[in-house]
Amino acid sequence: MELKKVDGKRRGFLRAASGAGVLGTLAAAGVAPAQAAPLPQPQQPEPKQSGYHETDHIRKYYATARYW
Repeated sequence: MELKKVDGKRRGFLRAASGAGVLGTLAAAGVAPAQAAPLPQPQQPEPKQSGYHETDHIRKYYATARYW
């Protein structure tokens, strides 16, 4: 079995990336949490019609689909 030589640059990058993650976590823990602005109250949506109702689109279809 032949052993391959390990590229130190690649491993160094991975070490630096993991160190940056740890430092980012520590920095975030030391910062006071941000206060969110209060959300505006949503407007009441208009009640949707349920069931069958004719619209211009449906009337146009009926006019073109007439057999007689």
